Amino acid sequence: MKRIFTTIFIGFLGLNLTACSFMKSKSEVKTTSPAPLKTAAVQPPSNTVTLLGAGSTFGYPLYSKMFQAYYKKRGVKVNYEPIGSGGGQRQLFNKTVDFGASDVYLTSAQMKKTKDSILNMPTCMGAVAVTYNLPGNPVLKFTPQILAGIFLGTIKKWNNPAIEKVNKGIHLPDLPIMTVHRTDGSGDTGIFTSYLAKVSASWKKKVGHGLAVSWPNGLGAKGNAGVAGLIEKTPGSIGYITLIYALQNHMSYGLVMNSHKEFIKPTLKSISLAGNVKLPPDTRILVTNSNVPGAYPISGFTWLLFYKNQKYQGRTKQRAKELVKLLWWMLHKGQKFTKPMDYAPLPPKAVKLDEKILKSVTFGVKPLLK
Repeated sequence: MKRIFTTIFIGFLGLNLTACSFMKSKSEVKTTSPAPLKTAAVQPPSNTVTLLGAGSTFGYPLYSKMFQAYYKKRGVKVNYEPIGSGGGQRQLFNKTVDFGASDVYLTSAQMKKTKDSILNMPTCMGAVAVTYNLPGNPVLKFTPQILAGIFLGTIKKWNNPAIEKVNKGIHLPDLPIMTVHRTDGSGDTGIFTSYLAKVSASWKKKVGHGLAVSWPNGLGAKGNAGVAGLIEKTPGSIGYITLIYALQNHMSYGLVMNSHKEFIKPTLKSISLAGNVKLPPDTRILVTNSNVPGAYPISGFTWLLFYKNQKYQGRTKQRAKELVKLLWWMLHKGQKFTKPMDYAPLPPKAVKLDEKILKSVTFGVKPLLK
């Protein structure tokens, strides 16, 4: 846990951003002469606009890196609060941010809550990893039935015959299973429970899916960092976190059986394959349990949410333009940051749909992009 919070603090030190990067800056200021150095060449261009965003912890590490790079290039600050997808949606509805970030798109019922049209724009793809704390850090395989049974509480010990059957040759301890889940409104929860609801009739009937559900058992924690920290200090525990958290903290995570009965590891390739499906024009689709061979089944897009008509509550046209410019940059030049941070870039067909979405954004009746 200390490494998580230390990295968060350092990532944005000096940029005055609320969002924190999970990547430590390697640049250091070195002074080899007592004479003052000219620094104008490395200063970002000045800009008076500071954009506000809030939501997804799933996309938080990537957004932090993107916003840091964008500030250095364009001088536009983005203050981003990783408060969970549910929180991001609420902030957008309350019109206290320029954009919300969510790992599940807004439903038609949610969008009808406001008279103003809201757009859903995917920015990348990621995966929810099934991570656990067991002696020896074995790489385990999980079938849909095993995962549903564990989180429903019907599979109670690690040496359960169902788990042993698909993990032959691995010593599984006679240890109680303790599940760990998110307590805040979470896109990771939305993706994970969407998968369970698709593969388990019992889960769908008893629990369902959403940003927050009534968990049958287990311990709760806030945010990916909270879940990861609780798993790390609780032997026998199992939970779900964004893949990058598992990778950066060297946590064990398993292979999950997909719809083709293949045990798949979450990788850039297997995550991208999950999104290789027909997309609706509004991009609102959950790709969990994808029918594409080789796809990791607990994958998903993550979206930015914003109002189609940017002329509201006294917003200036400049602010609206800066938002659209940022979003356009994220779709194109910003995609180079996805792979180094273990996110899958947007498929080309998703980029094309996003471009159409952004070109539909207006300030009053006039489009902001041509």
